[in-house]
Amino acid sequence: MSKFGELISANVPVLFNFFTNWNEDTVAMNAVLRNVAAALGDKAKVIKIDIEKNQELSEALRIKGVPTFIIYKNGEMKWRQSGAQDDNTLIHQLQKFH
Repeated sequence: MSKFGELISANVPVLFNFFTNWNEDTVAMNAVLRNVAAALGDKAKVIKIDIEKNQELSEALRIKGVPTFIIYKNGEMKWRQSGAQDDNTLIHQLQKFH
Protein backbone atom coordinates (compact mmCIF):
# COMPACT_ATOMS: atom_id res chain seq x y z
CA MET A 1 0.00 0.00 0.00
CA SER A 2 2.88 2.42 0.67
CA LYS A 3 4.08 1.88 -2.90
CA PHE A 4 0.59 2.83 -4.11
CA GLY A 5 0.82 6.02 -2.05
CA GLU A 6 4.06 6.91 -3.82
CA LEU A 7 2.57 6.18 -7.23
CA ILE A 8 -0.55 8.32 -6.78
CA SER A 9 1.53 11.26 -5.53
CA ALA A 10 3.23 11.74 -8.91
CA ASN A 11 2.96 15.20 -10.44
CA VAL A 12 1.94 13.63 -13.76
CA PRO A 13 -1.38 11.84 -14.21
CA VAL A 14 -1.21 8.13 -13.37
CA LEU A 15 -3.69 5.76 -15.01
CA PHE A 16 -4.33 2.58 -13.05
CA ASN A 17 -5.90 -0.38 -14.78
CA PHE A 18 -7.37 -2.84 -12.30
CA PHE A 19 -7.68 -6.21 -14.03
CA THR A 20 -7.73 -9.99 -13.79
CA ASN A 21 -6.04 -12.40 -16.19
CA TRP A 22 -9.18 -14.48 -16.67
CA ASN A 23 -11.40 -11.62 -17.90
CA GLU A 24 -11.56 -11.21 -21.71
CA ASP A 25 -12.18 -7.45 -21.54
CA THR A 26 -9.11 -6.85 -19.42
CA VAL A 27 -6.88 -8.98 -21.65
CA ALA A 28 -8.14 -7.05 -24.70
CA MET A 29 -7.15 -3.79 -22.98
CA ASN A 30 -3.41 -4.64 -23.08
CA ALA A 31 -2.98 -3.28 -26.62
CA VAL A 32 -5.00 -0.17 -25.77
CA LEU A 33 -2.82 0.49 -22.71
CA ARG A 34 0.35 0.09 -24.78
CA ASN A 35 -1.01 2.67 -27.26
CA VAL A 36 -1.85 5.08 -24.44
CA ALA A 37 1.60 4.73 -22.87
CA ALA A 38 3.31 5.19 -26.25
CA ALA A 39 1.20 8.23 -27.16
CA LEU A 40 1.82 10.07 -23.89
CA GLY A 41 5.40 9.01 -23.12
CA ASP A 42 6.64 10.69 -19.94
CA LYS A 43 3.57 12.96 -19.69
CA ALA A 44 1.67 10.20 -17.87
CA LYS A 45 2.16 6.80 -16.27
CA VAL A 46 0.15 3.67 -17.00
CA ILE A 47 0.11 1.00 -14.29
CA LYS A 48 -1.68 -2.34 -14.32
CA ILE A 49 -2.81 -3.85 -11.02
CA ASP A 50 -4.02 -7.45 -10.77
CA ILE A 51 -6.92 -7.38 -8.30
CA GLU A 52 -6.31 -11.00 -7.28
CA LYS A 53 -2.73 -10.23 -6.23
CA ASN A 54 -3.69 -6.91 -4.63
CA GLN A 55 -6.92 -7.74 -2.82
CA GLU A 56 -6.40 -5.31 0.07
CA LEU A 57 -5.92 -2.36 -2.28
CA SER A 58 -8.80 -3.46 -4.52
CA GLU A 59 -11.12 -3.68 -1.52
CA ALA A 60 -9.96 -0.30 -0.19
CA LEU A 61 -10.80 1.29 -3.56
CA ARG A 62 -14.06 -0.69 -3.84
CA ILE A 63 -13.14 -2.24 -7.19
CA LYS A 64 -16.26 -4.23 -8.14
CA GLY A 65 -15.85 -4.90 -11.85
CA VAL A 66 -12.92 -5.26 -14.20
CA PRO A 67 -11.47 -3.54 -15.98
CA THR A 68 -11.67 -0.45 -13.79
CA PHE A 69 -9.62 2.61 -14.65
CA ILE A 70 -8.65 5.32 -12.18
CA ILE A 71 -6.56 8.42 -12.82
CA TYR A 72 -4.67 10.02 -9.92
CA LYS A 73 -2.54 13.14 -9.88
CA ASN A 74 -0.81 14.65 -6.84
CA GLY A 75 -2.50 12.11 -4.57
CA GLU A 76 -6.02 12.98 -5.70
CA MET A 77 -8.42 10.77 -7.67
CA LYS A 78 -9.36 12.70 -10.82
CA TRP A 79 -11.38 10.20 -12.86
CA ARG A 80 -12.77 6.69 -12.54
CA GLN A 81 -14.56 4.43 -15.00
CA SER A 82 -15.37 0.72 -15.15
CA GLY A 83 -15.60 -1.28 -18.35
CA ALA A 84 -13.52 -1.42 -21.51
CA GLN A 85 -12.29 1.93 -22.85
CA ASP A 86 -10.68 2.87 -26.14
CA ASP A 87 -7.26 4.46 -26.33
CA ASN A 88 -8.57 7.87 -27.48
CA THR A 89 -10.84 8.11 -24.43
CA LEU A 90 -8.03 7.25 -22.04
CA ILE A 91 -5.55 9.59 -23.75
CA HIS A 92 -8.09 12.44 -23.65
CA GLN A 93 -8.79 11.87 -19.95
CA LEU A 94 -5.07 11.81 -19.09
CA GLN A 95 -4.39 14.96 -21.11
CA LYS A 96 -7.07 16.83 -19.16
CA PHE A 97 -5.00 16.46 -16.01
CA HIS A 98 -1.54 17.11 -17.41
